[in-house]
Amino acid sequence: MKKRPRGRVVKDWIPDQPGAWVMALAPALAGLVVGGLSADSVWLFVLWALCYCFQFTAARWLKSRFARRYMPPMAGYGVVLAVCGVPFVAMNLDVLRWAPVYMVLAALSFLAAWMRRERSLWGNAVAVVASTLMATVVASYGPRNTLHVMLPATAVMMSFAFALFQFGSVLFVKTMIRERGSRAYLAASIVWHAVLFAAVTWWVGGVTGELGLSGWIPIQFMWMELAAVWLLARAVALPWIGARRRVRPVVVGLVEMASSLLVFVAVVAYVMW
Repeated sequence: MKKRPRGRVVKDWIPDQPGAWVMALAPALAGLVVGGLSADSVWLFVLWALCYCFQFTAARWLKSRFARRYMPPMAGYGVVLAVCGVPFVAMNLDVLRWAPVYMVLAALSFLAAWMRRERSLWGNAVAVVASTLMATVVASYGPRNTLHVMLPATAVMMSFAFALFQFGSVLFVKTMIRERGSRAYLAASIVWHAVLFAAVTWWVGGVTGELGLSGWIPIQFMWMELAAVWLLARAVALPWIGARRRVRPVVVGLVEMASSLLVFVAVVAYVMW
């Protein structure tokens, strides 16, 4: 039997989109930083990374209509996830309060893969909700959550901020790749980021005014404003460039990695400072 090249075997096991890795893990990492490091919060972060790998391989298996090549990665991640996850659940039964939400999200995600619509707007929205909620879930298990509440206010704010960014990122990426040339998607992307910029600017102005900080903006607010400016600028500039010359997907991916990191810094800086 002819063996497949090693590179193809590795790609079957490891998600090959760095931008997707950053978007999937950044909210959970923010929850880890803001909530504080504890055995439970670090454990949960690792479990989420395993969940992402399992979802990625299971979606491929479903999309391929049960191709044998995708069975080993899916089964492997499933076993590791069970071995690492069952003890966590046994020691933290309260995590099951999130089970109904993530069961629905997982079902929708696998349905999108089966229908081969995981890149559709609703399929992307499911992924955004799943990843951004993890900021709240992970932070709730950190030592700074002294009251052990399910929805720490700062964590909910982080999830909301990441959700706004990531859905905007979905629109932007579509204008560069799958919906390149679509005026409807371009308009939606620019309007989304323009409203986001206006909302951040209005919010920063209101907060600094209430604090009596006329004439200067604290650094944590500057990061938020900088992120909003960057996101709007890239939503306008790159499609304009793409209409005149080819912009490779890898460039779009690198831009979104940088955008994700900037939003991560802005959100964490605001919460921590």
